[in-house]
Amino acid sequence: QVQLVESGGGLVQAGGSLRLSCAASGRTFSVYNRGWFRQAPGKEREFVASISRNSGNTYYADSVKGRFTISRDNAKNTVYLYMNSLKPEDTAVYYCAASPTVRATAVMNDYIYWGQGTQVTVSS
Repeated sequence: QVQLVESGGGLVQAGGSLRLSCAASGRTFSVYNRGWFRQAPGKEREFVASISRNSGNTYYADSVKGRFTISRDNAKNTVYLYMNSLKPEDTAVYYCAASPTVRATAVMNDYIYWGQGTQVTVSS
C-alpha cells in the first residue's frame, strides 16, 4: 500500500510559477512510476506528466510541454511538478499518482494509488 499526499497548490497570477510536491509513504517508493494529473471544474481528469522509476524517462501533455517539469527524489520519497508560465487554463485540482507498470505512461487506469489532490488557481 502507498499513501500519497500533495502540497504546494495555491493562487497565482498568470505568468507565475508554483512547485507541487507529492510525498509518499508505505511500500518502497522507488518501485513505482509516478504521474501528475489534473481535473478542472466540469471537465474530465487529464494527464499532465509522468516519470519513470529511475527518472530516466519523462512524459508531458502537449498543453504543458516546455512549461512544466516533473522530477523525483527517491531518497525523500517525493515527486515534484515545477509549473512555470502558468495560464488561467491550468486552473484545476492536481493529483499525483503511482503506477506499477513497466514504463511510465499517460494512461490513468495504469495508476493504482492516488493522492487527495491540491488546488491550483491561476488568475488572469
